[in-house]
Amino acid sequence: MTQKLWGGRFTQPTDKFVEEFTASIEFDQRLYRYDIQGSKAYAEMLGRQGIIAVEEADQIITGLNGILEDIEAGQFEFSVALEDIHMNIEARLIERIGTVGGKLHTGRSRNDQVAVDIRLYLRDEIDMILDYLKKLEGSLIQQAEENLDVIMPGFTHLQTAQPLLYSHHLLSYREMIARDSSRLRDLRVRFNVMPLGAGALAGTTFPIDREWLAEQLGFDGVTRNSIDSVSDRDFAIEFCSFAGILMMHLSRLSEELILWSSADFDFIELSDSFCTGSSIMPQKKNPDVPELVRGKTGRVYGNLISLLTLMKSLPLAYNKDMQEDKEPLFDTIDTVKGSLKIFADMIMEMKVKSDNMRIAAARGFSTATDVADYCVRKGLPFRQAHEVVGKTVRYCVETGKDIPELSLAEFQEFSPLIEADIYDFVTLEASVNARKATGGTAREAVERELARLKLT
Repeated sequence: MTQKLWGGRFTQPTDKFVEEFTASIEFDQRLYRYDIQGSKAYAEMLGRQGIIAVEEADQIITGLNGILEDIEAGQFEFSVALEDIHMNIEARLIERIGTVGGKLHTGRSRNDQVAVDIRLYLRDEIDMILDYLKKLEGSLIQQAEENLDVIMPGFTHLQTAQPLLYSHHLLSYREMIARDSSRLRDLRVRFNVMPLGAGALAGTTFPIDREWLAEQLGFDGVTRNSIDSVSDRDFAIEFCSFAGILMMHLSRLSEELILWSSADFDFIELSDSFCTGSSIMPQKKNPDVPELVRGKTGRVYGNLISLLTLMKSLPLAYNKDMQEDKEPLFDTIDTVKGSLKIFADMIMEMKVKSDNMRIAAARGFSTATDVADYCVRKGLPFRQAHEVVGKTVRYCVETGKDIPELSLAEFQEFSPLIEADIYDFVTLEASVNARKATGGTAREAVERELARLKLT
């Protein structure tokens, strides 16, 4: 059946190119399961409310179950002429059970139908993404636990700043991912209200039971304004905003993994499973996965801008422009899921080159701040201590020495307050473990944090 279900008003057939141009079935067919889920609940509600006979509702539900089986068995041919997933399923339903199938649309519009389909679909995808986020958090925590003694250089401006525990560095990314999870859970609560029953824009004259429908479909409640119900795409924009922030975090971590796996840093080795070689240079092992995740961040940003631009000038209520909401949303979902899945596995299999990290941490005068703090504890104002250490570092540069290599006499040339106990403060371990406050890089602080995370 390819005759338009809305064709009564028209005397001429739709132009073939217009038909193809306006159809969405090529991409919205992924909503089939949710369209059928919503329609089955809606049919049951129509029967319960006496809007159609219970027997008719049962016929419709049986027909929809059969269509679901056909689609999942690959025995359903989607038609561009029928425009979208809703019309394809409804047309097939009428073919299967006769004119009774046409009663399914009583009191319903494609406007509220697609709104509920997308929410049902996105809700399931969010739950899956939350699982992926949890797995990535677990990978970061496991890497941190397994490498508690590894010291690395911490950087600001990509210049050596202070020594850190590698575990502490990894847990900073865990913080980012935890915030991403929190944002997504907030969104799930906010958008889990049901728009079905809003009709085209003004509601319906039939005595439908929206609250019962919402309960059957797992929604926390119903939308409160029929106009907003069919014209709202805030939830899709919010999801893409969440995704943009998440991908930014993954891109930052990708950049570090790319740097760390280079010969110049040589801090880590990524598993061969997540790298590729060069077609001309046999020695190459390219970090393609983090590079590609870093690159895919741009398309997610683009999808967010696409949705914002799509919605920015639309008058109420529904407009055909809103058909363009699905491709950016679907692409963002696919990109986020793929990136998270591969990242969690890659982090889990990553090998740490602790000796190289330690050597790098010892370069670049990374314990200079500890000398300044030492002088402050001896009574010197911090600004003066800063100047003392600055001159000390300049002397080290000129003589080719590092701070721990200076003799006591050399230290005392810059401040007589410095005594023999200075050497208890300028080793990498002393520098790291001195920072014991909550959120610091000391081993005991990191161990406390790991213990806390196990309880959450």
